[in-house]
Amino acid sequence: MSPAGDAPPPSPPRRLVFAFYLTGHGFGHATRAIEVVRHLIAAGHEVHVATAVPEFVFTADLRSRHPGILRIRSVVLDCGAVQTDALTVDPRASLHKYHDTAVVPRDSILRTEAEWLTSINADLVISDVVPVACRVAADVGIPSVCIGNFSWDYIYAEYIVASGDHLRSVVWQIAEDYSHCDILLRLPGYCPMPAFRDVIDVPLVVRGLRRSRSEVRKELGIEANAKVVVFNFGGQVAARILQDTAVGKKCISDKFNGARRLQDAIVLGYQLQRAPGRDIAIPDWYSLSEAKVGACPISENIKPKENTESCFEDFEILHGDLQGLPDTMTFLKSLSELNKNELNSHEKQPRERIAASMLFDWEEEMYIARAPGRLDVMGGIADYSGSLVLQLPLREACHVAVQRNHQSNQKLWEHIHARQLENGGKEPVVSFGSELSNRSPTFDMDLSDFMDGDTPISYEKAREYFCQKPSQKWAAYVAGTILVLMTELHVKFTDSMSILVLSDVPEGKGVSSSASVEVATMAAIAAAYGLSIAPRDLALLCQKVENHVVGAPCGVMDQMTSACGEANKFLALLCQPAEVKELVAIPTHVRFWGLDSGIRHSVGGGDYGSVRVGTYMGRKMIKCSASDLASESSISDAIVQSEYKQNAIEILKSEASLEYLCNIPPHRYEAVYAKDIPEVMTGDAFLEKYGDHDDTVTTIEPKRSYSVKAPTRHPIYENFRVEAFKTLLEAANTDEQLSALGELMYQCHYSYNACGLGSDGTDRLVNLVQEMQHRKMSQGESPNLFGAKITGGGSGGSVCVIGKNTPKSHEEIVEIQQRYKAATGYLPILFDGSSPGAGKFGYLKIRRRRSPPRG
Repeated sequence: MSPAGDAPPPSPPRRLVFAFYLTGHGFGHATRAIEVVRHLIAAGHEVHVATAVPEFVFTADLRSRHPGILRIRSVVLDCGAVQTDALTVDPRASLHKYHDTAVVPRDSILRTEAEWLTSINADLVISDVVPVACRVAADVGIPSVCIGNFSWDYIYAEYIVASGDHLRSVVWQIAEDYSHCDILLRLPGYCPMPAFRDVIDVPLVVRGLRRSRSEVRKELGIEANAKVVVFNFGGQVAARILQDTAVGKKCISDKFNGARRLQDAIVLGYQLQRAPGRDIAIPDWYSLSEAKVGACPISENIKPKENTESCFEDFEILHGDLQGLPDTMTFLKSLSELNKNELNSHEKQPRERIAASMLFDWEEEMYIARAPGRLDVMGGIADYSGSLVLQLPLREACHVAVQRNHQSNQKLWEHIHARQLENGGKEPVVSFGSELSNRSPTFDMDLSDFMDGDTPISYEKAREYFCQKPSQKWAAYVAGTILVLMTELHVKFTDSMSILVLSDVPEGKGVSSSASVEVATMAAIAAAYGLSIAPRDLALLCQKVENHVVGAPCGVMDQMTSACGEANKFLALLCQPAEVKELVAIPTHVRFWGLDSGIRHSVGGGDYGSVRVGTYMGRKMIKCSASDLASESSISDAIVQSEYKQNAIEILKSEASLEYLCNIPPHRYEAVYAKDIPEVMTGDAFLEKYGDHDDTVTTIEPKRSYSVKAPTRHPIYENFRVEAFKTLLEAANTDEQLSALGELMYQCHYSYNACGLGSDGTDRLVNLVQEMQHRKMSQGESPNLFGAKITGGGSGGSVCVIGKNTPKSHEEIVEIQQRYKAATGYLPILFDGSSPGAGKFGYLKIRRRRSPPRG
């Protein structure tokens, strides 16, 4: 009995130097690497292993005499997976640790490793499977080979799906690093590794035999004279390929195409789109190329889909960065399809696509902006009362493309499109998704309609203009941005523009679909016309669109989150009027979800507006009461001695000029003002006693009764709850911490209900979360979900849920979806994940790539 094929590779004319980068994630990689290293040093080569694995792991197995040299260098260049125990991985913590380990110090790593490779005169870099090693090798001009059956881009893509994190840029950086690798030695049991261009399949690499023949025969019960062949899958095959590659021998067949190194890495964009119940969409070119080269087959749950890679070839990106955002790539794909030949058959196409296909001059530049929706975690309707709010930008976003129609080459919409479209109109604004709603897919107007002589028309006239046709009222969110820029910044638009809107933020779900449209539109217009507008200023301008042109009395938090937010961080915003206090990182053990009730929400609805009126009524009452108390004759000695003492008058004078209701602490409200605030008051009674409520975006209807006490109390207490919530986020990771956070959310929810902003659907969802929580507690187990609340303007829409960042929590979220559907017939939309705001995204400037001349 003898091992088969265990001889080292034949030695080349000279000793070679190998730099072997080995991940520090567990000892399994080291065990495999030891076998490869053993064969290399047995052939007389010099191997430098750079790893975080302890040196004794290597020296214990490589004590035998070899003609080569082994050196161990301790260095940390990746982190693998962060595990809470032997079986549980923390996806979000893993992503953040890799970011801190390999992304933050990246420049230093590249510089240090390049110097090290040069100092040892390395002939070949081997990586199992440290991403940055491939990039460093390319920088120095040394070939590199990876060994493994998985890569970290694929693994971390799974983590992003599981955690809702938005560190997609990390995954794309890893894929880009791997793309510099010359060859992947792919081991059995592999998963998809799309970033690698050239692949060689090799046998298993396992630890060598450590027992004698007699010991093996005795243990297996094999007779001494029986003939046995033992296939020992050592590292000799891999070592032979590594040696040949180091001396310049070609190991890859010419049939292997792999035209561009990053082409396969685009697949990561499709992986990152995955969510429970949604398949991966792999483009045709990937599956076709694999069929040609015999690479890893696509797994059964990964279905090929139409070509998206072509969108990168169709357009030149003259400015900006896709940032690895799958929805932005999908938007570019939509643009690339609009001018294809199949649109010539208009009767077979949706009306919006016909209009969009003729919207742009495809030879001219276009500007694209992106703005996400938001999940209201804490703060909600207290924003217009000056509260601190905590808002999370969602993964779902709106894209807007704008093209200027210069007078020198302006299309004559009135005549050209009259011949092309059945309705005979011009189509400078097109909204995708209109076929699913009751709105018109197109809207057009002359910019002169916004002018009254030499000045812009009033916001009131503009609101009347857009209300003429209910099916086109949506255009106020888009075209209204133009009027606000003309009015507030005195921008003069000397040429017309074409605008295309495509939003993935669902309408009426309470996740700021309107704000995302406004912010994306204004950002795209600003880019097209060279306007430099800071994200905060842009948000405030967009609030004017909604308040004055649309006529919805919203606060500013929606627009601020869409413009200023960052992925996977809370925007801590003090709405006085819009001051970003900080960006708060979400603890890795905590996760937030949004669940849609299916009940349509609108900040333009009556309930939201009446609650705002009641809040401003309460503020006016407090100011008047404080003014009365501030007069020296009306301050009793008892009040001065017990409550105010020396500074009583100064405090009251400050409250008499109160601008934001949230600046009154809860104890102060209860001690001085609560008893005088009525539960309900009619509009005419209030107007008779107080004159006006001093709100510029709502009006009081004299014959209507308004709830006053609950709307006044809510923002005062909500501001306190948000402050406490923010502080608790920094507390220790305990069930007590999560329970306290959840309790604050429950209190907020029932305070909404007290104001009249609840709904049966949102109450049902919150009750389901409570049932899950209490069921676990009654069983003596730790809960996975800890709290929930209605979001945004209330009266329907979505709820926000807090829980542990674990797979079990997600399972309970899915169970809530199914139970809600069983009770109501509606399956709630799940909002899970985050993405950057418009400010972080910037803008894209693109132009359709010109075809090369024929002949």
